Amino acid sequence: MEKFTRMTELVVPLDRSNVDTDAIIPKQYLKSIKRTGFGPNLFDDWRYLDPGEPGQDHSKRRLNPDFILNQERYRHAKILLARQNFGCGSSREHAPWALLDFGIQAMIAPSFADIFYNNCFKNGLLPVILSADKVNQLFFECGATTGYRLTVDLEAQTVTTPEGQMFPFEIDPARKHRLLNGLDDIAMTLDHTDAICAYEARQRQQAPWLFSGFGS
Repeated sequence: MEKFTRMTELVVPLDRSNVDTDAIIPKQYLKSIKRTGFGPNLFDDWRYLDPGEPGQDHSKRRLNPDFILNQERYRHAKILLARQNFGCGSSREHAPWALLDFGIQAMIAPSFADIFYNNCFKNGLLPVILSADKVNQLFFECGATTGYRLTVDLEAQTVTTPEGQMFPFEIDPARKHRLLNGLDDIAMTLDHTDAICAYEARQRQQAPWLFSGFGS
């Protein structure tokens, strides 16, 4: 998992509330568990004018010119500005996979669905919660300014506008540590390798029957 520290990147404003995970990545694309290859299908039903299926050459599909991610000024955005309750619906982990594979590294919204919010941290995607009035301000400024960029600083826990206005945000210290160090669930477990080995050594002495057939 890539470390997240600080970024200054282009912002794309997705002005929709209650965006669910089926909209983020439709169900027909959930068969793969590789974590990659989902970028072309992010917001699939909104991005394309024709229906999509796994295995298609998506470069030949008809793009919806009215959808925000298809507009030239937002094509290379890495920060997604969203409305309340982003990521609601089912608990599919493919949703943050699709966002990351597309290139989104951070999101800003007034609120996120709980399971989606947790899945983001497990996969290296930073969800930032700001108040609705601050998000409204960012939507206005983004829409009014071509090439609008924000600086998201995880260490300092701030979002800074091009004019230098700084918005602090809260984040759980354990989740912050996970992102700053690029630790997924496996890496978090390996952080405790010494303690795990010591526990297993004690168990081999105290309950050797548990290890019968597993070698010395």
